[in-house]
Amino acid sequence: MPAPKREIYLLSSKDLSPETIAVAFAKTSRFPDSFRDIAAELTDEKSAQFHEKWVVGYGHASVAEHAVLHLAIENASRVAMEAIESNRLASYTEKSTRYQKWDADSFYTPDELNGHPLRDEFVATCRMLFDTYEASLEPVKALIAGQVPRRNDEKDAAYDRRIRSRYVDICRFILPAASLANVGMTANGRVIENAIRKWLSSPLAEVREIGETVKQVAQGELPTLVKYAEAVPYLVETGEEFADHERQTTDDNASSMVSGLPSGRCSLVGYDKDGENKILAAVLYRFGNMSFADALEKANDAPQREQLAESLLGRLGKWDVPLRELEHCAYTFDLVMDQGAYAEFKRHRMMTQTPQLQTAALGYATPRLIMEAGFGSQYEAAMDAARTMWKKLNEFNPHVAQYIVPNGFNRRVLATFNLREAYAFCQLRAASNAHFSIRRVAQRIYEEIARVHPLLAKYMVLPDEPWGKIEEEYFS
Repeated sequence: MPAPKREIYLLSSKDLSPETIAVAFAKTSRFPDSFRDIAAELTDEKSAQFHEKWVVGYGHASVAEHAVLHLAIENASRVAMEAIESNRLASYTEKSTRYQKWDADSFYTPDELNGHPLRDEFVATCRMLFDTYEASLEPVKALIAGQVPRRNDEKDAAYDRRIRSRYVDICRFILPAASLANVGMTANGRVIENAIRKWLSSPLAEVREIGETVKQVAQGELPTLVKYAEAVPYLVETGEEFADHERQTTDDNASSMVSGLPSGRCSLVGYDKDGENKILAAVLYRFGNMSFADALEKANDAPQREQLAESLLGRLGKWDVPLRELEHCAYTFDLVMDQGAYAEFKRHRMMTQTPQLQTAALGYATPRLIMEAGFGSQYEAAMDAARTMWKKLNEFNPHVAQYIVPNGFNRRVLATFNLREAYAFCQLRAASNAHFSIRRVAQRIYEEIARVHPLLAKYMVLPDEPWGKIEEEYFS
């Protein structure tokens, strides 16, 4: 009797609900029938009963990963976007500050300020920042236009599209974290349930409201898988307790912060000193038939290390991803970057990031072209006004104070990632077409890794432009 014929096909969400697809896949572990036959016998009611019993009742949460939703979230603040995009196993596409301009009313006023004396001053400061942003566009655009000639017969709209990212890149430093944005999110049912729990546990009213709304919307497609998602006392109480501890142990939290930390600061605070040898040994282990101890001894053999490294990384093409064995070595960095850079840094979710709250206490970056366009005094006045407003809000609520902080202000983040992720991050974000704020961060990270692990870092393909040169070229 011939072996069954291989078949590959879709269970389409046009024909089946996400919960039904999840059940059809789950049942293959116990039933020999084809997925088509299993799905044909299912109804939404039977699927709900299955999930109630196995996912909710017995905790087989992995079944929910087969149910996928595409969420459209519009007009949420940049502060909320960080909470939304903090879920690692999801996909996001966000409205870009590099290619779009913001309207004057495109900001969120937090509910926590309703009835508070600072509300009107917050709104006035936001309007001032947006007015300054609008005013900065033309002088910076004119400066860019002087550097980028118009092509023959190029129309105004086409020319503006071609140079827009270059001047909008500069002016976006002024936009506050209250600025509104849209994001498309694709995630499975398990991730969405966990995300809702986190959002409902947030100290910010906006994020909690988003959690409630997403729960209601998701229940239309995942009626069983998300209906039990609620706030998590562990998350709420742990956050509150550590915040109380910080207030009790710091004499004036706002004023005690070091002011004017340099953007792009990069401290390698932890790494595996034997990491290169472990990676080489792991590759030998994968393709050989030896213990890891024997592989490590062989990798430590100095004459062979260069050859092994060349075999591992020397033939990487531009779009190739290194072998997973590079994940056996990790690095921890204490970073300071402007918020605009962090907005791009946070997209790299194959690392562990611990950001501090957005603050105006660590100084701000000033793009060189802002000064060359003759807009320096207006820029500095706007940033100083935002910092003054932040100080007032910070005394009321440090979480709410984040909304007024412009993109140009510096922020701390602790990041731990492996060498494989370092290849992805450094090569992408140090590229000449990346935003200059994140380029200097990527370049510094690369230089630190190359300092401690030169054998494997040298195969990263980056522009020959040290971070200091990027700093000098793009920042005042």
